Amino acid sequence: MAILAVDAAMQSRVRHTLQSVESRFGVKVLYACESGSRGWGFASPDSDYDVRFLYVHPAEWYLRVEPQRDVIELPIDDELDVSGWEWRKALGLLKAANPTLLEWLNSPVVYQQDESVMAELRAQQPDWFSPVRARWHYYSMARKNFRGYLQGDSVRLKKYFYVLRPLLAVRWIEAGLGQPPVLFRELLAKTVTDASLLAEIDQLLEIKQRTGEAGYGPRREHLHAFIEHELARGEIPPELPLSATGKTGALDSLLYRTVMG
Repeated sequence: MAILAVDAAMQSRVRHTLQSVESRFGVKVLYACESGSRGWGFASPDSDYDVRFLYVHPAEWYLRVEPQRDVIELPIDDELDVSGWEWRKALGLLKAANPTLLEWLNSPVVYQQDESVMAELRAQQPDWFSPVRARWHYYSMARKNFRGYLQGDSVRLKKYFYVLRPLLAVRWIEAGLGQPPVLFRELLAKTVTDASLLAEIDQLLEIKQRTGEAGYGPRREHLHAFIEHELARGEIPPELPLSATGKTGALDSLLYRTVMG
């Protein structure tokens, strides 16, 4: 179980929060990880903690005619943003090759997990990765964030990474490297070779990691040129494998074994 860049006090607080979730909602948390900038490796000193978890109900919950709520969301405070997905929902999203779920499963910051259940899930995970769906997800995210956050002469510096990260994920997928890694520096190492671009990104990383989340700075023309080029290039996707190869029956079996114990 990896815990990266999270101090002991916050680890304890997160685990206490998850215990409270189990008690309040009558569920078992199977997996909990960090998402967002702390999981991606470019947190600011005042970045919050985006805790995401997967949980399972007792068997009786699954024997109801009416569908039940399959998400748990806690009120956001100044440090913690905590939410989770029910296990059947999560397996359905895996079947749909949902990139967000795949990122959670590969987070470098894991707060807790049921080792045996998650080992079974991870054994199936590669079979459900879809390059076409993942590429579209990341390309759309980059385009939306660029249009929404990086159009002025002065921009929030953190937003560069909310565009660069998905664009580099697109490059990773197009290179046939499989599912993109969660850590930004791992993406960067395999997708960017231009020395001047790397130097500017490294400088921006250093600034972000020592300034606040709301920090602004002047528009960076070199980065803008790279982003605009990648967005224009990405409008026409290359030929990529469309479908995942996983078997629904294997997910059904995992659901049954997890619920029935």
